[in-house]
Amino acid sequence: MKNQVNVPSEIQVEEWHADASRAASLDTEIDMLAEILHAVVHAGAGVSFFIPFSIDEARAFWVDKILPQVRAGTRRVLVARHNERIVGTVQLDLEVPPNQLHRAAVAKLLVHPAARRRGIAKALMTALEDIAQAEGRTLLTLDTVSGSNAELLYRSLDFIAVGVIPRYARGALTPELEGATIMYKELTPAEGQS
Repeated sequence: MKNQVNVPSEIQVEEWHADASRAASLDTEIDMLAEILHAVVHAGAGVSFFIPFSIDEARAFWVDKILPQVRAGTRRVLVARHNERIVGTVQLDLEVPPNQLHRAAVAKLLVHPAARRRGIAKALMTALEDIAQAEGRTLLTLDTVSGSNAELLYRSLDFIAVGVIPRYARGALTPELEGATIMYKELTPAEGQS
């Protein structure tokens, strides 16, 4: 990976490959990803879901929505591992209209609450930018809960806020509607691309 970020040496960031030939480990990895999603929702993260939210619903998200997109090549998923255990993940959604092939959307940056404050989210985002550039994408977009720690993280990574949509989505732990900050970051084209 071209960009470097300080992350503990016991954390490895890599692309998640949904390889059907290793079904047993794929099931284990999906269980780990579901556990992370379940934990972050129950910790209050605004990532499209709200409580009550079961581990079965979290698993179904990965199996029914994300896995087919990974296999189709329209979504890239990165994972951060600590001692072979997945502790964080982020997604790059590459499925855009034909006139927007220069951009991609960042989705579901998730770090297990027990693994936070160790540079994992930054390492995942740095690796995601490398993949986006390799895919020829020069613009990343995302939305995040306004005023959240995630917004602060994205700002520290040079994402620019373009505005806030009030009452955008329901909170994870409350029926209250939360605002979303819409953000973007322009990337330099990878060498050999224009």
